[in-house]
Parts: sequence; structure tokens; C-alpha cells
Amino acid sequence: MTRPWLDHYEEGVPRGWTPSNDVLPDLLRRTAEAFPGRAALGFLGATTTYRELWQDVGHFAAALQRIGVRPGERVSIMLPNCPQFVVAFYGALLAGATVVNTSPLYVASELEHQLRDSGSETLILLDAFYPRYSAVAGRVPVQRVIVTGIQDALPFPKSVLYPLKARREGHWVNVRAGGSVYAFRNLLRSPSTTPRPVTLRPDDVALLQYTGGTTGVPKGAMLTHGNLVANAEQARAWMTDLRPGQEVTLAAIPFFHVYGMTVAMNLSVLIGATIALVPNARDIKMVLSQIVASGATLFPGVPTLYNAINNHPDTRDFDLTTIRACISGSAPLPLETARQFRQTTGGANLVEGYGLTEASPITHVNPIYGEQREGSIGLPLPGVDALVVGEDGQPVPEGEVGELWVSGPNVMKGYWNRPDETAKVLREAHGQTWLLTGDMAVMDEAGYFRIVDRKKDLIIAGGYNIYPREVEEVLYAHPAVLEAAAVGVPDPYRGESVHAALALKPGMKATEAEIIAHCRLHLSPYKVPRSVEFRAELPKTAVGKILRRQLAEEARAARQVQAAG
Repeated sequence: MTRPWLDHYEEGVPRGWTPSNDVLPDLLRRTAEAFPGRAALGFLGATTTYRELWQDVGHFAAALQRIGVRPGERVSIMLPNCPQFVVAFYGALLAGATVVNTSPLYVASELEHQLRDSGSETLILLDAFYPRYSAVAGRVPVQRVIVTGIQDALPFPKSVLYPLKARREGHWVNVRAGGSVYAFRNLLRSPSTTPRPVTLRPDDVALLQYTGGTTGVPKGAMLTHGNLVANAEQARAWMTDLRPGQEVTLAAIPFFHVYGMTVAMNLSVLIGATIALVPNARDIKMVLSQIVASGATLFPGVPTLYNAINNHPDTRDFDLTTIRACISGSAPLPLETARQFRQTTGGANLVEGYGLTEASPITHVNPIYGEQREGSIGLPLPGVDALVVGEDGQPVPEGEVGELWVSGPNVMKGYWNRPDETAKVLREAHGQTWLLTGDMAVMDEAGYFRIVDRKKDLIIAGGYNIYPREVEEVLYAHPAVLEAAAVGVPDPYRGESVHAALALKPGMKATEAEIIAHCRLHLSPYKVPRSVEFRAELPKTAVGKILRRQLAEEARAARQVQAAG
């Protein structure tokens, strides 16, 4: 196959690249040896060096083995971004277990499904989340629970003041250790920093990362040590000016999401960066203050986070000029958001990337310092191959729309206990194993890819294909629009029509007629929204991705009620 993108890699990005044979604990061990006194974690005034982090991981791994965790067993981690997450993640892997990332936002029924589906026998969670586990405890395979609190990671006197504040605000949950319930802080006092040796191989499953995938059914993507190490190494190869032992990564995107885990945590460990932990990215003032306090140089994020910073009333009071590079993932990056953010930070390189859970997750990124093509997801990373494929499974010509297929060492092993679902998205063709992304894309003559939209989000109006992203770009260009989503709703004449859901910037106003008139200036008539809905905020996932599907369902339900009335 031809790879035109190789000719457009910026200087320093390897054209020929192969992954190492490392497993994830190797990354931390090697960095602790190279930069023992370097701050690994910064958390609300507390600092942990790489030497201390590696020791904590050893203590925790040994303690897990002592309380019965066996190699290959699933260990669910339900924590926000805090030092305990990093210790639990690497500690569980060092003990030979498979980690199951579990969203702290899960309600009891969602938690029950994931614990049962993964067969998790160990659950590590924040004390505040314990009542949700209690509601399902008798119906899941969990045999041991490890509980920690934010106060466990805070320096004195914050460690004493935090419980008082939580009690005053009604957030305090007191969980007593005993029986099958263990205190995280006590396990860190394990007498041994050397767990029993476990043979880890690159092909061993390190992580079950649950996703709706390309078919919408929650299932665990089996990501191996080799997958996750390769993707961290690919990101390092792409960012040509990374300075080992000198960078500071603002970790605002959650580690329980694969993008935050790979770029904010694993890549940082790989290069010996200090990880400035932000437990709540919705608190934009906290995000801003942590950028300044930490001197963050790298800021991986999602479009809604950058957008919120652009439009926060206090942003101008913070010096954000230390930020050098930002890769935006998880959702399409509106052009206006990128332009504003570069202005806000005094020129930080914010580039759009692309990936999906099943690929660990990054497959494409715009060059950080080379040619960046607006509206594109950039070029495939070193070691990644990509095709745009038609319905017949054959590549389409440059410039034509088809489904994006990707291949590389970062592509998952399959879905946990779901061979039928695996067979739908992994395909042998052209001498390689390909992941069928479900996204519609175009490749230009230089090998830059552009996502037209998700196959399932396609709106078909009067026989015309409408890709929501194109409509959303126009909506975001309106000066009053803060957040936008375009979805399809039933139309008795056209089959479907475009419905726009918007949240406006603070203090701004707009009417439905004004928004539609704005769209008519920039879109073909069949693409113009026929209806506009204004909301205080659009619904999002835990990582900040706007939930188009939920908006579409709610809009369709509202139409049905109107029709019935």
C-alpha cells in the first residue's frame, strides 16, 4: 500500500518505526531509575517523586498479592485523577492483574453491569462512591474492596481540613475497614516493596476499557501491554521536542478514559514528566490555577475543555503562556475553538488528533510544528496504516468518502468475551488486521485525513447525505454559540431534517431565526437546520464529549409528543 503521509512527517518523526518489547511497569521502573528525584505527581500541594511513586507501586502490588489477587484477575479502579489512581493502576499491573477502568460517574446499575461483565473480583474506589457499590454488592463477583479518600493524598493540614469540609457539605462517607474491605493507605504500608515476580508479556491483556464501540453495546476492549506501550511511544515519537525529565503535563482529562490514561499518564511516565493532577475538570477555575501553579507545558484535552477556558470570565487573569503543545482528542475540534485557544494562550500549539478506544486510542494527529491542515485529523502516527474503504471493502480514490480502517501495534486484541462483536470490527484484508472504525473519512493527496462524520450519525434528508460536523462548524462560527450539536429528526416529507441543539456563551442572546439565517449564509439549503433548541448546557460524557445520540433521542421524543398533541 502507498503511504503518502510519510512525506509530510515533520523533521524528527521517524518514517520507519517499530514498538519496543516493554510492558507498562517497565516504563515507570525505568523512569524512576533515570529521574528518581523528579516530581512525578503534583496534587493540590502534595508532591510525589518518581522514586517514591515506584516504591508505592511496589508496596501496593505486594499487598494485592497478599490479600489474594492472582495474575490475570480483573481489578476495577473507580477513582478520579489523584495519586491513588496512578499507584493502583501500575500496582495492579505489577501484581499481574488486568485493570478495568471504571467511571466514577456510573450509577449503581452501570457499575453492576461492568463488574459482572468483566468478572472483577477486586474493586478500588473512592469512599464517596461506596454507597453505589453497596447497592449492588450482593449481585457482583467482587470479593474484596479497597477504599481511599481524597484526604489520603493531601498534605497537612489539608488532610485534616478536607474531611471537615466534606462533613459540612454533606459529602462525607465513612467506610470502615474490616473483613473484605481494606483501607488503601494501610495497604501502602505493606512490609514488602517487592511483589512476587510475575512474567508479563506484551501480548498480555493489561486493560479492559469499556466502550460503546462502533455498535453501541457496552463492551470491554482488550488492550494489551504492547498496545498501550506502543501508543505512548508513538505519541512520544510524534512530539519531536519533548524534553525527558523536564515537562509538566496538566492531567485534567480523566485517567479512567483511555485518552487521558495514554496521553496524560502513560506518556508522561514514559518521558519523566511531572503529572499535575486535576480531580475535577469541570471546575475551570481550578484548571486555570493548576496550569499556573504547575507551569504546565503539555495540556492534552478535549474540545469542550478548551472551549470552556476560552469563554471563562476569569481566563484573562491567568498566565497560560507556559503551555507549549496540546493535542485535542475524543471529539472533533471546531476550528473557532482552536483559533481562540491559540490566542488565549499566546500561541500554544493546539492540534486535532483522532483515535478510538479500540486503538489505545490515538491513530492520527496533525503535526505539532509541521503543516497543520485545518479541519483534518492529520496524518497516521508512525506504525499506523490507514485506508478509506468503500462498501465493497476496497480502497476508494483520494478525495472520496468511505469508512476509515486503521491497522497497527496499538489496535486491540478484541472485545472481552464477545467474539461475535470482535468479528464485526476486526478484519483480515490486504495482508493486515484492520480495525473498522465506523467513521466516514476522506484522504487527500498528501495523506491528511478528514473525518466527515460517524457512519451512524449520518443524516439523510431527501436523499442527501448530511454530516453533522459540517453543520456544527458553521454553528460554532456564530459569535453567540458556546456549544453545538446537529442531529437528525424525523421529517414526514424529507425523511429526516437537521435539528440544532445549542448552548450560548454567558451573557449572549440569539433566536432560532437568527441561527437559521446564519446557517443559510454558509450551508446548502438541505443542510440548514429546520429547528433550533437552546439549552443551558449540552449533555456530555465523563470526558466531555457531547452526547449527540442522547440529544437526537430527546429531540425525536419531543417531536412525537408534539405530533400526538
